[in-house]
Amino acid sequence: MTVKFGLLGAGRIGKVHARAIRSDANAELVAVADAIPAAAEALAQEYGCDIRTIDAIEASSDIDAVVICTPTDTHADLIERFARAGKAVFCEKPVDLSVQRVQDCLKVVEETGATLMVGFNRRFDPDFMAVKAAIDAGTVGDVEMVTISSRDPGAPPADYIKRSGGIFRDMTIHDFDMARWLLGEEPETVVAQASVLTDPAIGELGDYDSVNVILRTASGKQAIITNSRRATYGYDQRIEILGSKGSVSAENMREANIEVATANGFTRPPLLNFFMSRYVAAYANEIAGFIRAVNTKGATPTTGEDGLKALALADAALKSAQEGRAVKVSEVLG
Repeated sequence: MTVKFGLLGAGRIGKVHARAIRSDANAELVAVADAIPAAAEALAQEYGCDIRTIDAIEASSDIDAVVICTPTDTHADLIERFARAGKAVFCEKPVDLSVQRVQDCLKVVEETGATLMVGFNRRFDPDFMAVKAAIDAGTVGDVEMVTISSRDPGAPPADYIKRSGGIFRDMTIHDFDMARWLLGEEPETVVAQASVLTDPAIGELGDYDSVNVILRTASGKQAIITNSRRATYGYDQRIEILGSKGSVSAENMREANIEVATANGFTRPPLLNFFMSRYVAAYANEIAGFIRAVNTKGATPTTGEDGLKALALADAALKSAQEGRAVKVSEVLG
């Protein structure tokens, strides 16, 4: 069955999801809503869909599902609203910046029986999926350590930082989800260090731009995460798994997978610039997984509970950085 979508938000991430929807033969983008008319008009013109209000999308019988790409502080309210309206919901991370608010929202989802998927696109990257497949096949033995490097080419605008909830809840949250997925066990303890090294203005806004985190599970498995808001060489996305029988890793993606050798040395093309180009296939695979869940009425590949647990790790990391101590996840989850 073709799943007919309403898109809430026509900004940068909204455009990414619109492209993913169009790439899937089992999906149709019916309508878009955005508080900025020009943004909605530009997307509607490019994808040949209607412009409707959120109220109209909620009441539309020709829309099966919505993709929520609005500001973070609207996510939980919109999830509840469309769950009650009987629509399947795909929501960009995070569900909310408050653990309690997320828990309350997930209760509504459970009560209504709605389909909810939270967007953690990196699980759907072909290279990262191949790493996970090697783990699941037992090729590297028991996972012992996970190392994740995730560095942006530059910081987002100040207005975004003000609303993002901070680097742990906005940026590292993706890596927290990846760590849970790759470790195969829930982290119990978090130790984090955080600094302002790239732009003093970020510190003035109460945030950090350079962080390192160590997660530890009950059995002693560890995940090490390093984040920076500045990588002058491009969008740096790497993972490595050390297991009892060996290791498996995924390196960065480049504009072309070539290497040139001359008398002057060896050179390779630059890294892909940012997430919109680096994760094109991941976003397509992600929306395909959501469509399968809608059509089969099965579980979504990433759930509201995944969103909650990643947010709890983010809160624990922030608490650790602020208080200079190891923090148990139970301290923030209750």
